[in-house]
Amino acid sequence: MKISTKILSILALSFFFLGISGCSKKEENIPGSLEEIMTKVYASVPEEERPMYLENREVTKENAEGYIGTNTIDFKEALASESMVTSTAHSVVLIRMNDTKNIEDAKAEIKEKVNPRKWICVGVENVIVESRGDLIIVILDDTNGEKILNDFNKLETK
Repeated sequence: MKISTKILSILALSFFFLGISGCSKKEENIPGSLEEIMTKVYASVPEEERPMYLENREVTKENAEGYIGTNTIDFKEALASESMVTSTAHSVVLIRMNDTKNIEDAKAEIKEKVNPRKWICVGVENVIVESRGDLIIVILDDTNGEKILNDFNKLETK
């Protein structure tokens, strides 16, 4: 009886300490400005395969709904890369959050509310919303979305 109590106590303590160490792991952030990061996420997409007339635009609380479907997310800064040709279904948005504690909720809200047919005449089938550290990427692009996501996942952290 005493042995099983000791074993249970040791197991309980082991799980407790594993839980604490697992919870304290902090994912590192991707350094650099959003402009620099945006350039890097297009690294494996050749220039001739990119949408015409790509332009980076600052995303603010006032225009966020047009880019990510909501203006209720509390972010530090955001940048959108979109084609100036409105018949091209392509959008990449980088969002640097103030902190990471609500990042999963923010991603879920974006995934639910972003409009994959915001260009009216064209749209995308796949909406990609991922994160690393304090950075969320939103990709609306059926042609190069996976390449862009792979480049995002390869970015070095600090």
